[in-house]
This record gives sequence, structure tokens and C-alpha cells, in this order.
Amino acid sequence: MDLNEFGRLVGLTTNEALRQILELAKTGHLRSSSSGYSITEKGKAALKAHVHVPKGSEFNFYTAVGQPTGLSAESLRDFYEKIKRIDSASLEFHINRRDFKNWMQAVVKDEVLADEFESLSTQELKGENLREKIASVIESRYPVEALR
Repeated sequence: MDLNEFGRLVGLTTNEALRQILELAKTGHLRSSSSGYSITEKGKAALKAHVHVPKGSEFNFYTAVGQPTGLSAESLRDFYEKIKRIDSASLEFHINRRDFKNWMQAVVKDEVLADEFESLSTQELKGENLREKIASVIESRYPVEALR
């Protein structure tokens, strides 16, 4: 598709679209090719982190069965933000039930991250150590700037 058509589709002028494309190339999210631009692995990770899951597939945080926190995550980025501030009792509840692993596998469709969460569930981590490890696992798979 040409730049004019792309700009119209995303609601930008041709010049604004070009500036955004060049910025994405500068940050490593796009690369120049003979036929235009293509998305890099870094760009794919950023998109995946921000894509909202289907309605009804959000991750709902609980502290125990029947005790919802009222918080839910609609994307991987949202999940990452919530795990940084939610009560650690919720993290412990979900890691022990393998809920994080199951959500990563079934909804986010990231088998590697699901396997990392499976491994975490066997380590008997608690409190802030668990929170830090969960954040670290996500950050090792997705660039931190993709999670902002």
C-alpha cells in the first residue's frame, strides 16, 4: 500500500505518517526494505504486548477462590503493569494454581512464556521475590519499552 493510503487508514497526513514510520525504523520496530518497510521482531513483540485479548478472556485477579480483587488485565502490557502493584497474595494464589501459565498459553498464545510460568510455579517463591521474578520473566521475553 502506498504512503497516502496508509496515512488515510491510520488518520494521519502523508507527512505525519512518514515521520512516524521513520521514528519506528529509528527505534528498531521497522526496517527498510527494497519494497518499503517491514516489521522487525522487536516491532512484533511491541504489538503483541499491546494487543487486547478478546472480550471475556481478560485475566481476572483473585486472592482466593471467590475473592476477586476487582482488577483484570486486557493485554500482556496491562498484565505486566498490574503484577507490579497487585497484592502479592494474588500472585501467590495464581502462580500455585498455574493460572498465569494457562492464560499465557490459551489467550496470549505464547508457549515460551507459558513454560516460564510453569517453571516459576515449582519454585515456591513468595511476596516481593515472586513479583520480581514474574516481572523478570516477562521482561526477558518482551522488551521493557514494549511493555510501556
